[in-house]
Amino acid sequence: MKIILYANQKGGTGKSSCATQHAYFNGDWLKRRVIVVDLDHQGNTTRPLVESGYAVVAGFGASTLLTNPKLKAADFPDHPFVVVPADRAALLELERQESMRNDYAAQFKTILTALGDRFDYCIIDTNPNPDVRVLAALYASDFVVSPIQLNQEALDGISALTDDVDAMREFNPSLQLIGILPNLVESTPFQKENLQQIAMEYRELLISKLDGTPAVIATRTAVAEAQAAGKPIYKMVKTSAREAWREIRPVFEAINHAMGDI
Repeated sequence: MKIILYANQKGGTGKSSCATQHAYFNGDWLKRRVIVVDLDHQGNTTRPLVESGYAVVAGFGASTLLTNPKLKAADFPDHPFVVVPADRAALLELERQESMRNDYAAQFKTILTALGDRFDYCIIDTNPNPDVRVLAALYASDFVVSPIQLNQEALDGISALTDDVDAMREFNPSLQLIGILPNLVESTPFQKENLQQIAMEYRELLISKLDGTPAVIATRTAVAEAQAAGKPIYKMVKTSAREAWREIRPVFEAINHAMGDI
């Protein structure tokens, strides 16, 4: 099982929509076995996946994967597409349990390792503020993708993300940063300038599509509409959704390729 983490230290980057649509891409489009773990208390990945009907919901919340050492692989639904939902109150409580971070990280990695033969992919969505949840996810994951918006805060946060990944490699040597993914990109002079700046300063961190061009996702209402409707973008009937999918599908193909797939 390949474990991929969607992470960013700033909210509002479209991280959850990327994680959700990537889950649909693998679980429905490619018919792979997928488990999604929503560690973000906002539950923006949980809600559309649950409403879609594609994924079966586990009978316990995501916090349980960190806190319950009695949890076993047999406790998860016997289904090829599973979501472990955000349990808001319990996830928020984890923020105040810094002293347990090593225990929680070890427990999280243990249960995901136990699920290794059950699924092809584990997709993890995390909260933007770094706490024990993000630490546990970095410790357990194989790969990291960071959706960013093209603003100064995002540029400033790139170094923080790479520092976190580099520091975690001492404990999780297999962790790889697939790269940063400019998301919600608009055709404005300001954003074009920031994209050029990223291309110059962080070229090696930009995800490339299989044709060699940068992986970039434009701002499209179809993405927000698909999330609100609890549907994959490619199941939406509007022309704008089809256009969005033509743009987004190669991005997910590139990410899977970076993980050794496709």
